[in-house]
Formats: sequence, structure tokens, C-alpha cells
Amino acid sequence: QVQLQESGGNSVQPGGSLRLSCAASGVPGSRRCMGWFRQAPGKEREGVAAIDNDGSTSYADSVKGRFTISQDNAKNTLYLQMNSLKPEDTAMYYCGADPLPLCRPSTVVAGTDDEYMYWGQGTQVTVSS
Repeated sequence: QVQLQESGGNSVQPGGSLRLSCAASGVPGSRRCMGWFRQAPGKEREGVAAIDNDGSTSYADSVKGRFTISQDNAKNTLYLQMNSLKPEDTAMYYCGADPLPLCRPSTVVAGTDDEYMYWGQGTQVTVSS
């Protein structure tokens, strides 16, 4: 059984920072990609950042230079360091696991593999003064 548990969401002022964590267990396959996604009220879910087993990463243009995705394979934990937060970053943030052996971070961010992915329950990030 796949379990993805996000944590770290909070309310923060513009310009602030947050670090999200996702504890993963039961993801099938020896090779997989992991990613962060977000969905704001009234908007579609969008890919934010993704990483594969080898540490290759991909980011949405809107977060490049501000967000950093990383993973601790020993702890089966995925992270998203978010700096210089803006009000438009306000959303529910979800952790996703792509079990396809040929997954690539770029396609995970683009949403190409959505139908195959496992999802967490989400953690709320609110950026407001």
C-alpha cells in the first residue's frame, strides 16, 4: 500500500520561506520519480518540481530560482524548500509518486504521467500579509 504524507504547510508573509516534507512508503518499483504539485482554489492542479532516483530535477518556470526539491533516500522522504514566497504561491501542495520505470522529472512536472501517479492528501500553504 502506497502512503504519501505531506507536512510543513503553514501561513507565511510574502518573502518568507517554508520547507515541505513528504514521507513515502510502499512505492512500487526500484526506479521512480517524485514530485510536488499544487492546486489553488478555482484552478487546475499544476506540477511544481520533480526529481528522479539519480537526483535529476525539473521545475515549473514560476518557481525556478525560488524552490528547491530534494530527497533523502535513506529516510524515504521528499522535500521542497520554498524561498521568496509570493501570494500567488498560495495553494494546497501535494506530493506525488510516479512509479513508471522510464519516468522523467520533466514529464512529471508537465503532468504527462498523472494517470499513473500516487498522491498524498496535501498540505496548505498560504502566503499573505
